[in-house]
Amino acid sequence: MTTKIETLEAAVRNALGGQIQDLKVALGEVTIVVAASDYLSAMRVLRDHADLRFEELIDLCGVDYSTYGDGVWDGPRFAVVSHLLSVTHNWRIRVRVFAPDDEMPVVASLVDTWSTANWYEREAFDFFGILFEGHNDLRRILTDYGFIGHPFRKDFPVSGYVEMRYDAEQRRVIYQPVTIEPREIIPRVIREEKYGMK
Repeated sequence: MTTKIETLEAAVRNALGGQIQDLKVALGEVTIVVAASDYLSAMRVLRDHADLRFEELIDLCGVDYSTYGDGVWDGPRFAVVSHLLSVTHNWRIRVRVFAPDDEMPVVASLVDTWSTANWYEREAFDFFGILFEGHNDLRRILTDYGFIGHPFRKDFPVSGYVEMRYDAEQRRVIYQPVTIEPREIIPRVIREEKYGMK
């Protein structure tokens, strides 16, 4: 008897064929990797093929692989990972696509395929600097418009580049370089003479 996950795997292999660079089944989930050049067409096949019918994009996020596996990762640095749901068949799939250029990560936008991709792609752009070709409103969504850099990149400093504060003299919010004054932290120990004694 064929399990549901085996049925899904066979349907995906049949529908996408050579567009699949890698397919793994682990922990009851199917994950496929497609090339950036095949990304948009593969996603449309996953949505429209009668044997698959992934009607919903339930998540999309960026990933920075620069320090993955304790630095032994040898592939492209940035990826976009999407999670799709088929209400018709009651199954899910994870799709990963790597941006071919680490300096300027660009993948196709899914906004015209699933409108829910809009804010997810804006978040991936904001946090990772991944550009989505064809997105009609790609701008920051969670950080300030004056924010410098992309805070979820592994090389982004924990303290950031600038800090924001209100200046009472200028009566406005100002940005200035981060200043972290070194300090020695010594725990304060309070001992009572008869602590724990009755």
